[in-house]
Amino acid sequence: MDKPDFYRYIALLDYEKDGVHVTFPDLPGCVTFGADEAEAVREARDVLALHLWGIEDDGEVPPAASTVKVLADAHKLKGNETFFLVDAFMPAIREKMAKRFVKKTLSIPSWLNAQAESYGINFSQTLQKALKQELQLAQ
Repeated sequence: MDKPDFYRYIALLDYEKDGVHVTFPDLPGCVTFGADEAEAVREARDVLALHLWGIEDDGEVPPAASTVKVLADAHKLKGNETFFLVDAFMPAIREKMAKRFVKKTLSIPSWLNAQAESYGINFSQTLQKALKQELQLAQ
């Protein structure tokens, strides 16, 4: 099944003395913070995209987004709170996460390490090449 390019969820902005707290009522655990409103909005976009990517990466489907009316009825806003609609453009985050690197710790014999270093071998590139060959992936 194709994944959508866009998601749109409603965030709850909570203006406090220490900054602006952001939660997503439809996505428990998807929270962030900004020193001011502009930073909170930027952070909301980033955390939403990463949270949704995590859901997709786990093989799950993100929950349907509630409407403003449904959330307004369920959550009586306080004077320091407001709703904010946040879009997540997923192709960009999917590409970024697909190209991320992870650090691996490995062990090789000392003599092999010394020999490879004397030849100026790039260990990361060599390991990537060997793994692709072993997994029969396109070089």
